Amino acid sequence: MNKQLILAKRPVGLPEEDTWRLETNPIVAPKDGEVLIKHHYISLDPAMRGWMMDRKSYIPPVEIGEVMRAGAIGIVIKENNHPNFKEGDCIVSWGGVQQYEITTGENCYKVDENVAPMPKYLGALGMPGMTAYFGILEVAKIKEGDIVLISGAAGAVGSIVGQIAKLKGCTVIGIAGGKHKCDYLINDLGFDAAIDYKSEDIYKALDEKCPKGIDVYFDNVGGEILNAALTKIRLNARIVICGAISQYNNKENIIGPSNYLSLLVNRATMQGMVVLDYSKDYSKAAMDMGMWMMQGKLTSKEDIYEGIENFYETFLRLFSGEKMGKLVLKVI
Repeated sequence: MNKQLILAKRPVGLPEEDTWRLETNPIVAPKDGEVLIKHHYISLDPAMRGWMMDRKSYIPPVEIGEVMRAGAIGIVIKENNHPNFKEGDCIVSWGGVQQYEITTGENCYKVDENVAPMPKYLGALGMPGMTAYFGILEVAKIKEGDIVLISGAAGAVGSIVGQIAKLKGCTVIGIAGGKHKCDYLINDLGFDAAIDYKSEDIYKALDEKCPKGIDVYFDNVGGEILNAALTKIRLNARIVICGAISQYNNKENIIGPSNYLSLLVNRATMQGMVVLDYSKDYSKAAMDMGMWMMQGKLTSKEDIYEGIENFYETFLRLFSGEKMGKLVLKVI
């Protein structure tokens, strides 16, 4: 039997538990050209909140009655004349929040679990790592000597962005919530400074820790922190809009960048990014990231919880801040 988390309704504001329902359905055999994958881990990402909304986006919404979309990693336990995958292969897919998946292999790729543990392929070696890599190198176009500010800096994307920026010779300041996370940025990840938005006035803290201003702002949270960052940008600064987690559950109007005229004054650019646009270059990014990890120049943290029945409580950690690094749900 296959436990599956089904989208039951479209949420308004922060999703409630009855946004989904847990079903148990029979596992069907793969047809010709298909494989059956047993999921081991499910990726939980802020983007999941947007995928539940029926509105124009970079990807179609999850339909009511469908398995909740999510990245997953698991093992092929049965195949039926599949040209690329065989039993025992470790596969990363968009298999959704369920224990088993039948797939033709579209948008799936094989990884080596002997090289890195499975959760790493949902984090630093997966979509968050690719987002960080292309966001900071291709969109922000960082160069040595840049001053880089990152919000959501202790999260799955932000923590990798900061480390790559350090590797490239930048000064890096991270914004995170709580002393524990800020200490992690400095002591474990090598950031030059950290701002605790929960206990510090963001405007004063930016004046103190970015006295020369910033060349790059990598935004994961939006809202008032984006407003504050715009007051510190320097000439020809680049702002990368990767996410806006502070605004995803708003029931009213989104808080937008009221300080946007700073872009004009400083001839700066603000650009949104979606990692799917860079899919043809994932292999190069994975090679670079893997090399940096082997050299001890890049590290990542996976925050793992267990049980598909505990999806809702684990999902809420994306928005409460009660997690470090990449949030992962173990389903077996």
